[in-house]
Amino acid sequence: MFGSFQHDFRDTELNPDLLSTPFKVQTNWHVITGASCSGKTTLIDQLADKGFRTGPEAARQYFESELAKGWTIDEIREDRATITCQVHDMMVKREIGLRTNEVIFFDRALPDSFAFYRFAGLNPNEILLDCFQHHYASVFLLNRLPYQQDGVRVADDPTAAYFESWTSRDYSALGYNIVRVPVLSPEERLAFVLERLSKQGLI
Repeated sequence: MFGSFQHDFRDTELNPDLLSTPFKVQTNWHVITGASCSGKTTLIDQLADKGFRTGPEAARQYFESELAKGWTIDEIREDRATITCQVHDMMVKREIGLRTNEVIFFDRALPDSFAFYRFAGLNPNEILLDCFQHHYASVFLLNRLPYQQDGVRVADDPTAAYFESWTSRDYSALGYNIVRVPVLSPEERLAFVLERLSKQGLI
């Protein structure tokens, strides 16, 4: 999404000592994640249409806000590290004040920031402790669809594979049991997620 890799932290694992930090609060929040062009936004929109509360992708909100101010994509991306930190801060602030017992579906959540930090040449462990404030009830990782670019998304397939791999590794490192959502029609993916949560008594 942001160009070539910075080499300093691109393969940095999460600190195992910090990973022993206990989560403060259990929530009924659910994460829809995956690489770019995996169908996250489509699924989030479907969930919203079903009446569920949803949280849109912070990075897309950030870019669309800056584009609306007249900035170009290239101008916005000039300082990759600053963008990455600001988007992460947006996600941290988004969770403050939300009711932890309310069913909410997020398009990406805080642990997604780790891969973006690596990609921007930042140490992901700088933000690791942020992820222990709330424990998500479930994490669904969508398998990738054929890659398509748009006005905000300009990555390529190898970059998408990088993010997918690290996203899976990071959530697993935090102790989450990731549910892989196969490539299905949008309606079948929605049914897959809702049926899974219903069986667990989470919705």
